[in-house]
Amino acid sequence: MPYDDAGIQLLVEHLQAVAPAVIVLEATGGLELPLVAALVAAELPVVIANPRQIRDFAKAAGQLAKTDHLDAQVLAHFAEVMRPVPRPLPDEQAQPLGALLARRRQLIEMLVAERNRLSRARPTLRKRLQAHIAWLEREVAQTDTDLARMIQTSAVWREKDTLLRSAPGIGPVLSLTLLAELPELGTFTRKQIAA
Repeated sequence: MPYDDAGIQLLVEHLQAVAPAVIVLEATGGLELPLVAALVAAELPVVIANPRQIRDFAKAAGQLAKTDHLDAQVLAHFAEVMRPVPRPLPDEQAQPLGALLARRRQLIEMLVAERNRLSRARPTLRKRLQAHIAWLEREVAQTDTDLARMIQTSAVWREKDTLLRSAPGIGPVLSLTLLAELPELGTFTRKQIAA
């Protein structure tokens, strides 16, 4: 089945007829979003699973091979055993925040990898690695600025961010992560967070 509007619509119709208890999809860097949007619009119970969690589950189950068919079986087995609960997905406003936050995580991972390489790099590569590290540090700083600007331009997010940061141990990055990935946070009160 092609992954286009017609293919997605056909899949949604099939799933509506089957009425599954839950549909588990693996996060694929955004490629899953058109399907997720269609499933949510059809009021089907959908969960987007972390790829690392799925890989760990597959390894624990002894499934080391990787094909589309085997991946589908692993996802079905994961859904059956773990019984993930569908929760609200980020709204239209939170999706850009989530995308920028995901980019920040990618930059941090690259930065850590480059710093690790630098410690054991040959002298001929050190200058290039240092230049790349400096560029990555600037990108992280710019991304942090962009994230802060996104929060400050929304009265709702500003209020939620202030509320979250009032809890001990919650800093700017955790607050942003919670705002982007847990849309249900809007129902908590200051008293509940402090408890």
